[in-house]
Amino acid sequence: MKRILTLLLVAGSLAAAPRLAAAQDGGFPVQTTPRTQFVFLNGEVVRREGSQTTPLTQNVKLRNGTKINYKSGIVEMPADKVNPQGKKLTLHEGDYVRADGGLVFATPSSAAAARGEAPAGGPNKFDTYTQRGPGYSDPATQVSLLNKKVELLNQKVQLLSQGRTDLPDTKAIDDQLLQLNTQLGTPK
Repeated sequence: MKRILTLLLVAGSLAAAPRLAAAQDGGFPVQTTPRTQFVFLNGEVVRREGSQTTPLTQNVKLRNGTKINYKSGIVEMPADKVNPQGKKLTLHEGDYVRADGGLVFATPSSAAAARGEAPAGGPNKFDTYTQRGPGYSDPATQVSLLNKKVELLNQKVQLLSQGRTDLPDTKAIDDQLLQLNTQLGTPK
C-alpha cells in the first residue's frame, strides 16, 4: 500500500513539474497582437486589447523574453548589449508593456523611478502620453507589411498592363490592399 501511495505521489510530482518550471521561469508564453498591452491598473496587471481589458490569472512571458508578474507589476527585461544582466523594474498605475516588450510610462515620475532617479516637479505637472493610431507595430512588422503592399501593387500593374481590351478583375488585389492599409493605419 505504501509503495502504491509513494508511486502515485512521485507520478503526481512529475506531472506538475513542467508547469512549476514554467511558473518559476517567469510566466507562460502568451499570444499577442500589435495592439496588446499589459497595463498596471488598480494594483494588478491586466491585458488590454483596444478598449477591452481582461484580468490575468498568471505571470506572462512575451516573445522577446520580457517577463511580467501580474500581481506585483514587476517587469523583467531580457539581457541585451546595454543591460547584459537584464533589468527589473516595477510598473506604476497606468504604465504598460507593449506586445514587443517596450514600456510606456504614464507619468514622468514613473519613468524617473524606472531610471532610479527622483521624480522632478509636482505630481500634476505633466502631459499624459497617449499612444495614437490603430496600434503599435514594430518596424520589422511594418517593413513586412509594406513589402507585401509593394508585391500586390506590382501584381496589379502587371494585370493592368497586359494590353487587353477588357479590364481585368482586380477586386481580390484591391481587397488585400485595403486590408494591408488598415493594418498599417494608412488612409485608403
